[in-house]
Amino acid sequence: MLATIILTHNEERHIARAIRSVQPFCNEVVVVDSGSTDRTVEIARALGAVVLTNPFVNHAVQFQWALDHAPITSDWIMRLDADEIVEPDLAARIAAELGDLPADVVGVNLERKHIFMGRFIRHGGRYPLVLLRIWRRGRGRIEQRWMDEHIVVSGGRTVTFAGGFADVNLFDLTFFTDKHNKYATREAVDVLNQRYGLFATDRALTASSASVQASFKRGVKERLYNKLPFWMGPLFYFLYRYVIQLGFLDGREGLIYHVLQGFWYRFLVAAKVVEYDAVLRDLATADERLARLEQLTGLPLRRKADASHAPILAMAASETSKLA
Repeated sequence: MLATIILTHNEERHIARAIRSVQPFCNEVVVVDSGSTDRTVEIARALGAVVLTNPFVNHAVQFQWALDHAPITSDWIMRLDADEIVEPDLAARIAAELGDLPADVVGVNLERKHIFMGRFIRHGGRYPLVLLRIWRRGRGRIEQRWMDEHIVVSGGRTVTFAGGFADVNLFDLTFFTDKHNKYATREAVDVLNQRYGLFATDRALTASSASVQASFKRGVKERLYNKLPFWMGPLFYFLYRYVIQLGFLDGREGLIYHVLQGFWYRFLVAAKVVEYDAVLRDLATADERLARLEQLTGLPLRRKADASHAPILAMAASETSKLA
């Protein structure tokens, strides 16, 4: 009935927990690994998952590669991060109701909660995060972006299943900050692309193709937030989250989380945009800027088009055409 796709790289602490959480309702698990050096692949295979390997470019390219190459036969597909779990109440609902959904329903949103340093972060606009994570095979794809990519669907409507769906990463703050430093580089690329038009932008995310919440947040970020002075956006966003959205009620762990994720990360993205833009603004063409940005970030922004690694902008256009 349902296949789950999980992307991994050195996820031996999480992968068994993730797979076991979907086994009550999932008949296929596909793990796409990008060169793990720990026991991730061994554990996944021992739990019955099909394991594929593919070099990592970014999450969007890797997940679309999985959709294009995984031997999936189920009618429905689920996207699950390795550090996420489906709790028993939601698992029971998916098992009981997914197969009986009307034919015009092509996607299912889930309400994700975040557990940080052992604490459920309930405030600051962080719960629930409504994300489209289940869709009919052939009706969904993933946005081709460097950061904040979403599953988008076409040809029908979406519904929301309430229930326990949690992001519970077991790594420490060093891992958290290193991961968000890398995220900041990717997000800065998307901001500069919006500013300079360096490559085609995938604009498939709408309230009908994913979730209303995700579409609204993207619109605010691109139409307002990214145009504010670099210091203003992070400061105002943190104050809005921590004061207006009651983030202070999340206690000590919440303070750490909201400062790091709601201020430090946003400020780091803005600072990287300033750093890169200082170099790019004096270049004459989009091609020159794209080449220089690739040097600055170390990201393969100008990948050659070949059979195994199509360019990101071409992939986005191709997949949009398929769903039209």
